[in-house]
Amino acid sequence: MSWDLHKLFRNHAAEIVRALRRRGLSADTAADITQEAFLRVLTLSPQDGTAIHNPKAYLHQVSRNLSINLQRRERLITMVELDDALAERIVDPTPNAETIVYDRQRLQQTEAALFELPERTRNAFVLHRLGDHTINEVAKHIGLSTTRTWALIRDAYRHIVMRTSGT
Repeated sequence: MSWDLHKLFRNHAAEIVRALRRRGLSADTAADITQEAFLRVLTLSPQDGTAIHNPKAYLHQVSRNLSINLQRRERLITMVELDDALAERIVDPTPNAETIVYDRQRLQQTEAALFELPERTRNAFVLHRLGDHTINEVAKHIGLSTTRTWALIRDAYRHIVMRTSGT
């Protein structure tokens, strides 16, 4: 799959949010699901042998499926409203020992996955994700087109997600 996800996001993200809002979701939830849909498309390609010729329709379908999954989960769980004072008394802001160990392990896995990448791909990812540079700035810095730079960053994301998810 060789879609320009950056262009797709610019052209269709607002449209997907509006479609999700029409399905009854809040603005924040619709924005979250839209980002999740693009992340899914970024990290999980369509199955081999599947010809996807309409990325816009594919993104809408992914976002629809995510919203349906969310609504199913919400039907199974009883939600209780808490006021801020009660929530502050219940929540302990300090992570427990298991969380600390887990987070450290994930950080080590992420670091190891990052260092498995080719140097140019790693540099593009680090500049963009950790250095807060735009894709255009990264492209100029490493001497590639923005499309090729985006492909490097996308490949880095995929690699890191695959290595840290246990697959």
